[in-house]
Amino acid sequence: MQKTDNNPITMIRSDLSGIPEYEFPKPYSVKWYRPGDEKRWFEISKAADEYNNIVPETFREEFGADEKNISKRQFYLLDGGKNSIGTCTSWFDDNFSGERFGRIHWLAIVPGMQGKGLSKPMLSIALKRMAELGHKKTYLTTSSARIPAISLYLKFGFIPLALSEADSSIWKNIFLKIAE
Repeated sequence: MQKTDNNPITMIRSDLSGIPEYEFPKPYSVKWYRPGDEKRWFEISKAADEYNNIVPETFREEFGADEKNISKRQFYLLDGGKNSIGTCTSWFDDNFSGERFGRIHWLAIVPGMQGKGLSKPMLSIALKRMAELGHKKTYLTTSSARIPAISLYLKFGFIPLALSEADSSIWKNIFLKIAE
């Protein structure tokens, strides 16, 4: 039996209607990407992600250099001032299982601000933006070790994508951990 620790998993949401709505508590707000935000994306992602090797080049590798496209899809969570403490991107994949899908990509909040209910409004905004951009369905990838994130995604209507017995075993262990 495989452990749930740090196995890559995929979840899908086959319909972007009925997106749960959450608002940020005061004083939090968002701003959309502007050129130069790559540095802050790197800092947030590096601090929040213990499972991936985040380097300065990761931003361009994941999102390219089309700043107009990025500015429509990526936002930053602000702490009440001008400090970006989280980020999420309503990205896309033109060939996910042979179809065009939206993609929730790199939802991250700096560790000191995690657990404050901020990811729910962030995910709401990202999914709504995805629908506004014409996507009909979406997916995301994450680590099986991220049980709180997986629980959030399940509440937002994402379902496991298990394409093999190994995937099914990983998901069985995830659900056992969620039930604990």
